[in-house]
Amino acid sequence: MSDDARFFAFLKNRIGLDVASVGAAIIERAVRQRCTLSKSADHDAYWQLLLGSPDEQQALIEAVIVPETWFFRYPESFVTLGKLATARLAQLNGVRPLRILSLPCSTGEEPYSIAMALFDAGLQPQQFKVEAVDISPLSLQRARNGVYGKNSFRGADLGFRERHFSQVTEGYRVEDRVRERVGFQAGNLLDPTLPVAQSAYDFVFCRNLLIYFDVETQKRGFEALKRMTRDDGVLFIGPAEGSLLGRMGMASIGIAQSFAFRHRAEQPLEPLSVVMTAPTPRPLPAEPLPGARPMPSPGLRPRSSVRPFAPLPPATRAALPPSPAAGEAATLLESIKRLANEGNSVEAKAACEKYLKHHEPVASVFYWQGLLAEVGGDVAAAQGFYRKALYLQPQHPEALAQLAALLAAQGDSAGARRLQERPARVNKEGRNR
Repeated sequence: MSDDARFFAFLKNRIGLDVASVGAAIIERAVRQRCTLSKSADHDAYWQLLLGSPDEQQALIEAVIVPETWFFRYPESFVTLGKLATARLAQLNGVRPLRILSLPCSTGEEPYSIAMALFDAGLQPQQFKVEAVDISPLSLQRARNGVYGKNSFRGADLGFRERHFSQVTEGYRVEDRVRERVGFQAGNLLDPTLPVAQSAYDFVFCRNLLIYFDVETQKRGFEALKRMTRDDGVLFIGPAEGSLLGRMGMASIGIAQSFAFRHRAEQPLEPLSVVMTAPTPRPLPAEPLPGARPMPSPGLRPRSSVRPFAPLPPATRAALPPSPAAGEAATLLESIKRLANEGNSVEAKAACEKYLKHHEPVASVFYWQGLLAEVGGDVAAAQGFYRKALYLQPQHPEALAQLAALLAAQGDSAGARRLQERPARVNKEGRNR
C-alpha cells in the first residue's frame, strides 16, 4: 500500500470519508501538515505515530474536516420546521416535548438555528430540546462557546441576529435562552454505540454529510438516520442527497426547498450513490417534455438529420478521436458539485455557465442549475432547469425527485405522481419487451 493510500484507508475506516469526494490533494496536504507539526521524519514515521496515538488520530481528522456552515442555511427548511413542530405539538397535547437531532452539528450554527426557528414559531422553552452531535471536539468547543463572526451570518435577512444575539468584542454571542435548549456531545454517525443512535427523534437534521461517503457507507449512514427518525418524524437532508434517501424507503414531504423526508410504507429499493458523476447523454424521447426547448450545442450547427443533444451515430463516434476537453469537463463537473454542496451558489452558477459555454450539455449540469435556483427561491427557473435535465436524461433520479416535490408543493399532485412513477413504469415496460 502506498504512503497516501494507507492514510486514505484510515480516514475511510474511522469517519467513512471517500477520498474521491474531497480529492486526494486535501488529504495529502493534511498529512504533510501533521507530519510537520508532529516533527515526524517522514510518512513512515508519522504513520507509526498515528497508529499509536488517539490524539494524533483526532488531529488528522480535524485537519481534514473544514467546517463550512452558517446560520439558517437553506432557510425554507427552518420555516417548514416551525410549521411542522407547531402541528406536532398539537398532536402530542402536552405528553412530552419535541426531540430534535442535529448531526453533524459542526460549530453549532445549525442546532442554534433550529432553536431560534422554534422560538420564532411561538414555541416555549419547555416544549422542545435539541441534541447536537459532531465528530470534532474543536468544533464542539466553538459551538458551546456560542460566539460567532461575520462569516456565520450570510444572506439579506439578518433579523434573527437582532432577536437572538448580543454583540460582544469577538462578534455576536447566542443568547442564553437559545443556548440552554441545545446540548452538544461528541460522536460519529457510523458508531453503533452512539447514545443518540438508541433514540428516535421527531425531527432529524443531517445535511451534506453522506455525499462524502462511498455507496456502501452511504447506505449504513442512511439506515442509521432512518432508525433515529420516528415513524411519524421528518428527516431534513442536503439538496444532493434526496435521490438516495428516496431509495431507502423515505419520501419527500412535498414542500419545495425544504429537503425534508418522512418514512413511507413501500418496500425500499437498492440505494444509489448521491455523488454526482458526468452521465453519458441519452437519446432524446420521441416527444420532448412540456417546457423543454432544445438549445444548439456550442460550436455545432444542428443539421436536419441530427437533433440537438442527440448522440452521434456509433460509426461517427468511433471515427472521432478522444476529445482533449473531456478531462476539463469532468473536472468542471466535480467543481460544480463541490461548490454547490458547500453553499457557494454564485461560484457554482458561474461554473455551470462555463460548462455549458465550452462543453456539450449534460443532464447533471441542468440539475445543479435547478437546485441552485430552487435554493435561491426561483421556483419557476428551477422547474425549467429540471425539465431540461429530464429532456436529456428522462430517468435522471435527482431531477425527477426535485421536480416532483415542486409540483406537489404547487398542488399538481397528478404531475408529481407521474414523475414519481416514471422509473417503475419504464422498468415494467422493459421487462415486458
